[in-house]
Amino acid sequence: MIKALLPGVMLLLSLTPGAVHAEPVLMISVDGLRPGDVIDAERRGLKIPNLRRFLAEGSYASGVVGVLPTVTYPSHTTLITGVSPDQHGVVNNTTFDPKGINQTGWYWYARDIRVPTLWDAAAKAGLSVANVFWPVSVGASSIRWNLPQYWRTGHPDDLNLMKALATPGLVDRLETDVGKPYVQGIDETVEADENRGAFAVQLIKDQKPDFATVYLTGLDHQQHESGPDTPEAHAVLERIDAIIGTLIATERAMHPDAVIALVSDHGFAPTTVEVDFFRAFIDEKLITLDENGKVADWLAMPWPSGGSVAIALAKPDDSAVLARVSALLDRLKADPDMHIASVLRKSEIAAVHGNPQASFYVDMAPGAMSGGFKGPTADMVRPSRSKGMHGYFPASAVMRSTFMIMGPRIPKGHDFGEIDMRAIAPTLARIMNVPFPSAAVPALE
Repeated sequence: MIKALLPGVMLLLSLTPGAVHAEPVLMISVDGLRPGDVIDAERRGLKIPNLRRFLAEGSYASGVVGVLPTVTYPSHTTLITGVSPDQHGVVNNTTFDPKGINQTGWYWYARDIRVPTLWDAAAKAGLSVANVFWPVSVGASSIRWNLPQYWRTGHPDDLNLMKALATPGLVDRLETDVGKPYVQGIDETVEADENRGAFAVQLIKDQKPDFATVYLTGLDHQQHESGPDTPEAHAVLERIDAIIGTLIATERAMHPDAVIALVSDHGFAPTTVEVDFFRAFIDEKLITLDENGKVADWLAMPWPSGGSVAIALAKPDDSAVLARVSALLDRLKADPDMHIASVLRKSEIAAVHGNPQASFYVDMAPGAMSGGFKGPTADMVRPSRSKGMHGYFPASAVMRSTFMIMGPRIPKGHDFGEIDMRAIAPTLARIMNVPFPSAAVPALE
C-alpha cells in the first residue's frame, strides 16, 4: 500500500501549472541501491554520510515497489516516464533476439520509449535538460546536453561511437575541461562511476541545467560479482557516496534551490544456482538448432531477465504450442531442482503490467536465476555465474528500490512509506512545475 505524505509534503507537491514555485531537479540513480543500505547503514557498518543526509535533511520511502521485470532498463524507463513496461515498451534489458542476429543488443535507443519522458516534459516547458549515462537515452532529442549510455564490445573504437551518439562536440569539450578521457560505456566499475561523476560535475558547472539525470553503475556491478552485503559491495557504496557528495555540492552551488532526488532501479538477492531454460525447450523440440548449434527455428523461446524469464511464442495464438509450453512449465515447476517459484499466464502478466510479448512469465525461487543460451548439451542446472541477482517479480520484498529527496522546501525526516515506482516521475514533474499528464498514477500526495 502507498502511504500518503504528511501535510508539509502535500503542500510542497500540490504545485500546479502556474504556481509560483518551481525548483531545478538533479536525479541521481544508484543501480542496485536498496533502501536498507541507507536507512540501516549504521547497523550494516556503512560509512555513507552523503546518502544519510537524505534521511535527516529530506524525505524518503521505506521501499519502492518496482516493475516486472526488476531489471535496469525497464525500471529506469519507468522512473523517467511514470508508466509500466507494457506502456513504455522497454520490457527487458535486452531486445528479443531469438536467433542472435543483434548480438545481444540492449534497449539503448530513446525512440523505443513509446510515451513522453520527464526529459520531454521539462524541455517542452522551456527547461534545459542534461544527462550522463541514463539508460535508454541514445537519440533523446529533448536532452540538450547528452552523454547517453551505449556500449558494445569494449574495443577502443567504442569511444568514437560514443562521441557520435552524444551531443556533438560535448565529449571532447568535457574531456578538455576535466583533463582526462571519458570512460568506455562497457566499464561499469566504481572507477568508471568516478570518471562519469567528474564529467557530470563539469557539465553541471558549465551548463547549469534545470533538470539533470545521472546514472551510477558500480554498486550493481559489484553485487553481481560478490553478492549483496559483502565487504566488497560496502566498499564500492562508500566510494559512490563520495561521488554523490560532490554532485550535491556542485548542484547546490549552481542552484541553491535545487531538489536532489536519489533513486534506484531494484533491490538485490544472493544467488548460487543458474537454470538453463533454453536446454529444456530444445529437449522439448520447441527450439530447433542447425548443425552449428545455432537457432534455426523456434516455436517458443525463453527471454531471460535475471531472477525471472519471459516465454515468447512465435505464434502467440497457437493453442497447440501454448498447451505444450504450459505442460512443460508445469513439469519443470514440479521439479524442486528447477527452482521455480511461480508461473504467470498471459492474463496474469497483463494484470501486473508486464511484457505483452510474453505468453508466460517464470519467477525463480530465492537463490536461483535464469541462465543464458549455452547449447544442447549444457547442464540444465549449474552454479550461477553471478553471486547476486535481481529481476525477480516485484512483489518480492528484497526487490524494493530506493527513493529519497531533499531540497529547501522538502520536509525533513519524513518517511513516505512504501510507494509505487510510477509515482516518482510525476512527483518530480510537479516539483519542476511542468505538466506530465501521461503518468499512470498521480504524483505523491
